[in-house]
Amino acid sequence: MKPGIQALGRLKTGVMNKTEALYEATVLKPALMAGEVAWYKFEGIKLRLADNTFYTPDFAVMMMDGQMQCREIKGFWTDDARVKIKVAADIYPFEFIAIRALPKKSGGGWAEEMFS
Repeated sequence: MKPGIQALGRLKTGVMNKTEALYEATVLKPALMAGEVAWYKFEGIKLRLADNTFYTPDFAVMMMDGQMQCREIKGFWTDDARVKIKVAADIYPFEFIAIRALPKKSGGGWAEEMFS
């Protein structure tokens, strides 16, 4: 591998990347403190999609009314990730939300895409 080039891949299980940590700090923790969210856990659930095929959402979130959400934080989408969240949304009775960080030059914030 050439110097300065990193292999693509996921961090170790249970370790957040910078975008996930920013989402937790700016959205989930404040929502929990404000009583808008009852509970959340990073990589808190693992969903079976088929034999030897699983999907682990970045955040499992329980809303105050008991509704469960699976929130996937993305910088960019791979075809595999998009297929997995669509399949999971077809199988499980949770709300699936993909969240993408908006560029700072565009004002920042978060864009959401719902899957059902």
